[in-house]
Amino acid sequence: MERSQSLEEQLRCPVCLDVFTEPLMLQCGHSYCRCCVRSMTMDMLGQLQCPVCRCAVDGDSPPPNLSLARIIEVLQEMSVSDGDQQDFCPQHDNPLSLYCEAEQVLICGLCGSIGAHRGHKITPVSSVYSRMKEDISCLMTEFQHQRHKVEDQICKMAYNKSRIINESDVMKWMIRKEFGELRRCLEEEEVGFMEQVETSTTALIASLQNQTDQLNQNLNQLQKVQNTLQDLSDEGHLDFITKYASIAPRFRESHKLQQKGERIFSTLNFKPGFNHNDIKLTVWKKLHRKVLPAPELLKLDPQTAHPMLELHHGNTMVVCGALLQKLPDNPERFTYSYCVLANRGFSSGKHYWEVEVGNKVKWRLGLIKGTTNRKAKLVKSPENGVWLIGLKDGVYEAFTSPRVVLPVSTPPHRVGLFLDYEGRGLTIYNSDSPDELCFIYNFRLQVQGKVYPLLDVCWHDRGGNKQPLVLN
Repeated sequence: MERSQSLEEQLRCPVCLDVFTEPLMLQCGHSYCRCCVRSMTMDMLGQLQCPVCRCAVDGDSPPPNLSLARIIEVLQEMSVSDGDQQDFCPQHDNPLSLYCEAEQVLICGLCGSIGAHRGHKITPVSSVYSRMKEDISCLMTEFQHQRHKVEDQICKMAYNKSRIINESDVMKWMIRKEFGELRRCLEEEEVGFMEQVETSTTALIASLQNQTDQLNQNLNQLQKVQNTLQDLSDEGHLDFITKYASIAPRFRESHKLQQKGERIFSTLNFKPGFNHNDIKLTVWKKLHRKVLPAPELLKLDPQTAHPMLELHHGNTMVVCGALLQKLPDNPERFTYSYCVLANRGFSSGKHYWEVEVGNKVKWRLGLIKGTTNRKAKLVKSPENGVWLIGLKDGVYEAFTSPRVVLPVSTPPHRVGLFLDYEGRGLTIYNSDSPDELCFIYNFRLQVQGKVYPLLDVCWHDRGGNKQPLVLN
């Protein structure tokens, strides 16, 4: 076995380093596999350079090295005979040294020349063995690559599973937190309503008890008078006349005073200060304010302010001045309308902010697309990327097409604006009350890209509209 392996090492092609397959001999005497010779580079005259001795030889039709091929075949037959495979043809008792490609069986030389496989494509076992080894090597490589792909998919799925579990745990924690806050809010509201009921009940019961105590005092006095009169009626004639004449005027005066101060009892009704049918609506209004996002920390952007506008209090207050300021005419600045934008825009999420309008008689608030032209008169309509409400001549209106007059019952001094970008809505509230929001108007947004909070202070009207707007 060791000799066979040593001989096999000497029979390896210098190019592919494998046992010669269909060896060809070059003119220099060195042999190579047929496929290795075909892979060598030849010049225009058909000459190639031997990889071993570097001699230029004819590469068009080198002859086969039959002796070397026979030695390799004998060596491979010996290797096969040393194994556990069937060595001899059962029909001719010759070594199985050939392979029938048509029927894919091992045969001997007689099977291929005079036997049942005559005329079939016959290949030496050594060549078939090398070819099949190459095939199985390719298959193993492909299956290994496929196995790596499957393992990679399994790893990705495991990571995905872990990520989903983590995100699910975070979401559960957030749900518990949010509902815990809602429950606390509901419990606080319930306690408030119960305290209202208890306070009203205590006040009514105390009032009724005071009246009852006063009536009991009156009853005791009447009982004493009645007892006195009863005792007097039992006296003799002379004593009765003497005593009655002295006490009768006093009793009559007391009786008149009691009649004068007597109050007729009237039924008291239990009034807790709210209707039980309104509890849900009242609580919903309060919860609505509490579940909105925290007010955004916004300031006004001086780069967008019209030259007539003046910013104060850390760029949170804006007022229309009396003089036109000399400011850079940058693309962001309004040059026609008396407007200014917040320093932040929104392209996703939910956002809430408030603007204090106070007693200002003319103003406009809302949103504007970041791409809207600021150098011309502002076309106030959603179709032009502007969503506004405003006050003018005591009338509140939404700037739609056509405009909508808003039925505002109580003029707001503070206006809240809630943007739900993904929900495509801009809702505007009267936010004067710290407990609840009063709905004013809702815009349906059809928008892509960034939008900015807008404040339009309008012209100062020679001092008639000089009050500021304050961004909170």
